[in-house]
Formats: sequence, structure tokens, C-alpha cells
Amino acid sequence: MYEFHGWFGIAESPEEADTGTLEEGVTELRAAIDRIDWATGEATLKIHNGEYFVRTDGLVNRRRDEAEELDALIHFIAHRFPGSWGLLYERSADMDHPPGPGAFRVRVMARGQIQDRLDPFLSPVRPVIED
Repeated sequence: MYEFHGWFGIAESPEEADTGTLEEGVTELRAAIDRIDWATGEATLKIHNGEYFVRTDGLVNRRRDEAEELDALIHFIAHRFPGSWGLLYERSADMDHPPGPGAFRVRVMARGQIQDRLDPFLSPVRPVIED
């Protein structure tokens, strides 16, 4: 199984004001999200109190196109909106990149950079959330 849950606040800059192309970028982002067609997952763009957020969730039988498309989406966000921030939690039995099977990987986005981190809350999955 490949499980993922994430959220990302969309911002052109770490400053409070955008750089003037936010709406143009959001149009590009909306088009990228509209191209995603996951059978057991979704990516959505929402507005809360005037700010944009992308939310991703899914549970599929194994890592395949969804993982690649999700990776492309978060890299697009980080590149196009370098003030964006957020987290993506992922776990998969066949994930060889840290932390490997039996744990969640956390991808942290801040200031246009994405870093992989180990999850301190739900990992290792056994015995923390499963028997």
C-alpha cells in the first residue's frame, strides 16, 4: 500500500505580500491539479480566508503513477511559489528511501526547499498505530 496525506500553503514569497503574479501562478497550479486523475486519491486547491492551500490524500495498492505525479506537483509548487510551506506524510511497504517500510516519511516544504524527514509521531507503525 502507498498512503499519503499533505497540505501546502501557497505563497510567492516568504514576505506577506505576493510578487504580483500569484493569480497567474494559481491558474497554472489549478491546471496542473486538474490533470491529476487518481482512482483512490485526490489533490485539491482551496481558498481559506483569502489564502490558497493545496491538499493531497490517497491510499493506493502500491507506489506507481500517483507517487510520481505527487512528487512532480510538490516540486512544481516549491519552484513556482518559493514562499510556500507545508507537509506531506507518506508510507509504503516498498519505500526504500528513508525511512523504509514500517514508517512514515515526512516531506517538509519551506521557502522553496523540500527536505525529507523522519516522522517522530506515528513511526514505527508497529507498535505505534498497528499491532
